[in-house]
Amino acid sequence: MSLEQEISKRKTFGIISHPDAGKTTLTEKLLLFGGAIQEAGAVKSNKIKKGATSDFMEIERQRGISVATSVLAFEYRDHKINILDTPGHKDFAEDTYRTLTAVDSVIVVIDVAKGVEEQTEKLVQVCRMRNIPMIVFINKLDREGKDAFDLLDEVEQKLGLTVCPLSLPIGMGSDFQGIYNIWENNIQLFLEEKKQKVGESLKIDDINDPQIDELVGEKAATTLREELDLIQSVYPEFNREDYMNGDLQPVFFGSALNNFGVRELLNAFIDIAPMPQPKESETRLVKPEEQNFTGFVFKIHANMDPKHRDRLAFVKIVSGTFKRNENYLLVREGKKMKFSSPNAFFADKKEVVDESFPGDIVGLHDTGSFRIGDTLTAGEKLSFKGIPSFSPEHFRYINNNDPLKAKQLAKGVDQLMDEGVAQLFTLEMNNRKIIGTVGALQYEVIQYRLEHEYGAKCSYEPISIHKACWVEADEKSEEFKEFARLKQRFLARDKYDQLVFLADSSFTIHMTQEKFPNVKLHFISEFKHH
Repeated sequence: MSLEQEISKRKTFGIISHPDAGKTTLTEKLLLFGGAIQEAGAVKSNKIKKGATSDFMEIERQRGISVATSVLAFEYRDHKINILDTPGHKDFAEDTYRTLTAVDSVIVVIDVAKGVEEQTEKLVQVCRMRNIPMIVFINKLDREGKDAFDLLDEVEQKLGLTVCPLSLPIGMGSDFQGIYNIWENNIQLFLEEKKQKVGESLKIDDINDPQIDELVGEKAATTLREELDLIQSVYPEFNREDYMNGDLQPVFFGSALNNFGVRELLNAFIDIAPMPQPKESETRLVKPEEQNFTGFVFKIHANMDPKHRDRLAFVKIVSGTFKRNENYLLVREGKKMKFSSPNAFFADKKEVVDESFPGDIVGLHDTGSFRIGDTLTAGEKLSFKGIPSFSPEHFRYINNNDPLKAKQLAKGVDQLMDEGVAQLFTLEMNNRKIIGTVGALQYEVIQYRLEHEYGAKCSYEPISIHKACWVEADEKSEEFKEFARLKQRFLARDKYDQLVFLADSSFTIHMTQEKFPNVKLHFISEFKHH
């Protein structure tokens, strides 16, 4: 097959949602349609019976939340589909933001009863900044929830989207009878007893067909007809170009747990979702169909296998063909590397592959050379941009609880930071180490992993810091020297040796900016590895 054909077969997307909206369940059901897993493990009330395929860390199993982004791939209708599962939990937002740099489109999952929740708003905002095409899936229709039209309004208002319903529920909760699929003009009836299996859909060409009344009852049929009229008059017609530009968002309804409406979602997704897209580098736009390989690291996962100290760098392929045992350039270091066992992911299995194509994610075994945001190429010196680090919201000193294990602790912290679990700041005056995270739950994860993967014990101590500000200034100027003298107790270096000012309040930041106008403070480190 030619490179163009390989590219046109691929769809790489992420699923985003608020925790508990049913993202993990939806992921499983998609794999089920791809035949990648035989039966989906029911994920219920956080007691995970058969741990869902995509959640693999013990701490996730205990809490029933996804903290590690994983990659799942399956084949469906002659397409190769790569799902990047993202942690919905707000404490892991940063990992999710980075994963969104590696997807070409997104499915947003919304709980019918809770509607649009805070975490969804933040993630959708990031997608809108990048104009990522989005499809909305309104989940859990077998439970009592909000009215379909109220939900559509809420999605438009809270998320700032322009929606276009491509399916419509017939009833809800205990009256839920099925879904009318506007995209394909058919009805799928919900049969209670066939929960884990997929119900058959009936092709219905005419919405006034009396058969509908027989199937769902007169009252529901009448409501359905009225609602479809309303949709045609109120909502825009589906237009693929608008969807691709991020200006129009199709909406599907269903119940992932009952396997309902998932196939409709998947079929429409295959028809409309983008194939791998070009990506901006600092020097030029890189197109997927270029012959030369390029890709970037968007995630690093240490100790995928606790028995072996290995790290896996997840690389999204942007252009060309990635081949096993070829020499590629790690641009930041200017050094050539080759990979004898690149991993591809199929459902929950890893396998060594000889070649991969744009849109695919490969896992490269790494002994510590990679950082998040690194670019790999066939030789061209170019860097992809746009994997920022955000200022953390929580800060604590980290202390070593076992003096004999100082080395293990240092190594563990170092690797976990490379992985992007949290950020490390080292105070200039006394070299004390401070860990900053986006959410408080990360501290537990770090402590747990340090102990179980590195045999190191740590404890934390509170410190009052409001924000980490990356400092941009002329370090030779008198103004900077004065700033550094006054603020020396609050100056630290991040992992990349960039100077950071740890401010204790927003008032301090404000005063500092007034007093030292030429010392610029940033809340995002767009890493400049020049």
